[in-house]
Order: sequence, then structure tokens, then C-alpha cells
Amino acid sequence: MAAAREERDGVSFSSLDDEVGDGLGVTKRALLDHYDAFADRLVPLLAGRPLTMVRIRSGAAAFVQRDLPKGAPDWVRTVATWSDRTRREVHQVLVEDRRTLLWLANQRAVELHVPFSTVVDGAFGEPTGLVLDLDPPEGGDFAAVVAVARLARRALADCGLAAAVKTTGSTGLHLVVPVHGSPHEDVAAATRALAARTAVLDPEVATTEYVVADRGGRVFVDSTRSGRGTIAVAYSPRARPGLPVSAPVDWEDLDRASPRGVTVTDAAGRIAGDPWGDALPEPQSLPAELVAEGHAIPVARVAAMHEGKRRRKAARDAG
Repeated sequence: MAAAREERDGVSFSSLDDEVGDGLGVTKRALLDHYDAFADRLVPLLAGRPLTMVRIRSGAAAFVQRDLPKGAPDWVRTVATWSDRTRREVHQVLVEDRRTLLWLANQRAVELHVPFSTVVDGAFGEPTGLVLDLDPPEGGDFAAVVAVARLARRALADCGLAAAVKTTGSTGLHLVVPVHGSPHEDVAAATRALAARTAVLDPEVATTEYVVADRGGRVFVDSTRSGRGTIAVAYSPRARPGLPVSAPVDWEDLDRASPRGVTVTDAAGRIAGDPWGDALPEPQSLPAELVAEGHAIPVARVAAMHEGKRRRKAARDAG
């Protein structure tokens, strides 16, 4: 039988009835239909922001890709950025229209991640937001994540800030705070301070410990998604069985939320309008005392690296 083919917005698609990835239980058509249905909501979240995607090839594991896929049409816009990992310049996709989004579906790009800054004339602008990423321990109850989200909301309110909340599409929650008027270093510092304040409210259930072994079964309040760090945008699928979607949640409905409750096959029927755009507060100024507090807190990755070195030395010294 000939492979299913069709065209939308000048983009030609093939193998639409094939599984988008082994074991995911979702066809490539379902992914395409999801992007098509949410194009009007996804494109504004992606526009102007260098895209990091997670792609899948048949018979292979999902992989992260920042550079432009080979064979891309000349109408796909890109921006040159520097990759610290590969020590070279890469050309990242800019999703400025529906056509580019649909083309990404044909590339089996099943996750869409962007930073909190847009690129103008090749340079990153000021951050437009920050995120507290709440991760449960392995096998942990999602109710604990909800409890920590409420702690984080209280920590935010205590310093006059507000956030919108969404599932990550995996196991946790994202609390997103739109901001303006602060450089990357100050936004990163404020994020660290907010994470620390959240953990202090109930250290029995929340922690900022970067090393997994030190978390003690608590929910990790991750403050590291700042600077050029990225998060999956609202309405993005995740590379999990069924392709669950990062879905907006109303604060009043948080107790009834499920971490993977919305998928690409039912999102269009369950999400009306643009609840994420409606939930996001107006951009807010960061309090100076919060920023100053955060600058006194070590960057989690750096602190974990030094602690690891200290422990290894201690182990060697102990024989």
C-alpha cells in the first residue's frame, strides 16, 4: 500500500499513518494535526526564540537537536547562536509561521523548547520571564508536586509576584512568571531566591538540592532554567508514550490536574481558546531585595560540582 501523503500550506507530508516513534502509540498524522490545531497559539510562544527540538527517527531513540535539520527548505528562518557543548556556531530554527510549525511535524519534532529571551539582530534581549520547574522524586506522588506549587505561589505572592501554572507533559509542573526590566543575571538570581524561599516554607516536601541522592524523596524546585536555559512551551508534546502535552492548568483546578492527562490525540477537543495566554500575568518588575538575596545563593550546578569534588576528595583521604 502506498504511504499516506498530503500537502498543507505548501508543505508535503509522507508516512502520516506510521507511528511517529517506536512505542509511542501515536501516528505522525496525530502530531501534525495537533500542531495544525494549535498553530495560532504555538507560533506566538515560539516566534523570535531560537528553537531546541526533540526529534525522533523510526527505530531510534529521541534526540535533542538545536541545529537546522538537513534538507530544510530555504523559507525556514534561522538564527546563528553559539553552542558551548559543541564549541561551534549553530543555526537554530525560528518558528515564525504555521508553515514552519507543520514542517517541524514532518521532521518528527515532538518537543518544542525555547529560552525566555527573543533574539534581535543576532543578540539575546532581556528575559521575558522566569520559571520554577517542580520535579517529583522517582515514583513520587503528583499530589506532592501540587503541594509545592502552592508553596511556590505563596513565596511569589509574599514578594508581590504572580505566576501561571502548567503541566510539564512529563511528571512535574512549571510555574512561569512574566518579567521585564532585568538583565539575565538578575533574573537568574531572583529565580534562585524564589526556589529557596519555597523550600524554606516546608523543607519536609520541597528542596533545592541539585544532587538527586540528596533530595530525600522531596520535590525538587529547579531554579536553573534561566539565561539560555529552555523549557517546553505550553501546548508542546513530550516524547513519552501517547505524546502527552504541556497543558495549562487553572490554579483552582490544580488538585484535579494530571501530569500527563492531555495528549496530542485529545488536546484539541479538551483545550478551548488560549488558556495559557489568558492565565499569564502582565510582565512584572523583580523586587530589588529578591534579586540581592538570590545573588548570595550559589548557582545550583556550580555548587553541586564543587560539592562532588569535595566528597570525592574526602573519600580518597579516607582510603
